[in-house]
Amino acid sequence: MPTKEPHQGRRLALRVVTMPPDTNQYGTIFGGVILSYIDQAGFVEARTHGTHRWVTASLDRVDFTSPVHLGDIVSFYTHTVRQGSKSVTVEVEVEAERYEHREHVPVTTATMTLVAVDSEGTPIPFRSPPSV
Repeated sequence: MPTKEPHQGRRLALRVVTMPPDTNQYGTIFGGVILSYIDQAGFVEARTHGTHRWVTASLDRVDFTSPVHLGDIVSFYTHTVRQGSKSVTVEVEVEAERYEHREHVPVTTATMTLVAVDSEGTPIPFRSPPSV
């Protein structure tokens, strides 16, 4: 499968080291662990658009292309692909730096939408004053 070129405007949102509790019975990292980090990285990107309570509205697409191994350093790069008035759509590109050889491998991509909300959970325009 051809690999997609990294988006040029992306920024590093999160970097983690994988640990034994993150592994499944095959010795690779659970997809759910990666999804949790994707959610956090998306929040970091959304936060660049305003200091609000950002919640995940949808995870539109996730593609796992290569496994993540125990000891890999995993980097989550983000960029905003769409801005509405109350939401942003973020693409997350995930790379693993292999423990033994330091090779960088694209492992996952995801597209998600986050919404700015007030303290009651009602969507608000994200260009409004901070709401945290």
